[in-house]
Amino acid sequence: MRRTLFLALSAATALAVSAAPAATAATAASTTDPGPCGTVATAPAYTHVIWILMENHSFGDIIGNTAQAPYINAVADECGLATNYHNVSHPSLPNYIALTSGLSGRQLKPFDPDCSPSKKCSTAAPSIFGQGETWKAYQESMPSNCAAANSGEYAVRHDPPPYYTTLTGCSTLDVPYTQLATDLASNALPAFSFVTPNLIDDMHDGTIPDGDTWLADNLPTILSSPEYTSGSTAVFVTWDEGTGGKNGEACATNMTDPSCLVATIAISPSTPVGSTSATLFNHYSLLGTTEQLLGLPALGAAASAPTMTSAFNL
Repeated sequence: MRRTLFLALSAATALAVSAAPAATAATAASTTDPGPCGTVATAPAYTHVIWILMENHSFGDIIGNTAQAPYINAVADECGLATNYHNVSHPSLPNYIALTSGLSGRQLKPFDPDCSPSKKCSTAAPSIFGQGETWKAYQESMPSNCAAANSGEYAVRHDPPPYYTTLTGCSTLDVPYTQLATDLASNALPAFSFVTPNLIDDMHDGTIPDGDTWLADNLPTILSSPEYTSGSTAVFVTWDEGTGGKNGEACATNMTDPSCLVATIAISPSTPVGSTSATLFNHYSLLGTTEQLLGLPALGAAASAPTMTSAFNL
């Protein structure tokens, strides 16, 4: 069964399973046991959007690499895959700020050093966290709410809210990742959720199999929750940047440098199984798509970026 197969890949033995047979079996059983995508033909009005941010791997490192990332490739086969999706720059922090604010070009330069929040490394710009919708950032291994300093496997540069000086609510809404399971179980998911695994589980310091295993262990909790099965939630899994590259590099429309091309997977009940799009998307597209779904005004460069709603029937 497709759903049975899909959830079974979250077990430890998933690393020994290839994605190609999984996709074949999934297709054969599609009419009797639907997976997480393609269960409805018409897109509902999505009221929840979840982002999961992985780290530092290019598209080719992940997609097609069924030996190290069988679960991720199974999800990509089951749902929607953007095949021409670009990060904005290098290193990490400019991408996290661009993703959540729409800032671009020289506006991102203060964040090039991957600095911790400070007077010089912060912005008064508006962000998706402060557009009036309910929101939470769920940060794995964060020692306390809205932590502004690195701690163990928690990296503040992967947690945008502390960088926004005019944002209210960071102390109560930027929370440890463990809160997500509680919110899902109690139907208390906010409109926008920003999820960051820790440095091992997001593949930054860990391996591709580490990140694949984390997603296999955690994504099914979201996809089996009432928030998702009711048809109100869309999920996106993306990578902040590709492997390598140069600090400050312009990547948003860079078609030649593999460090500028990352995998992005769209998961929703209305996203057709196995759908792909070669449209040039980037992090501003993800921001604009989310704002469009939630009825929010587009911030900065998101206003002129193509959205992914049509490509993945959102």
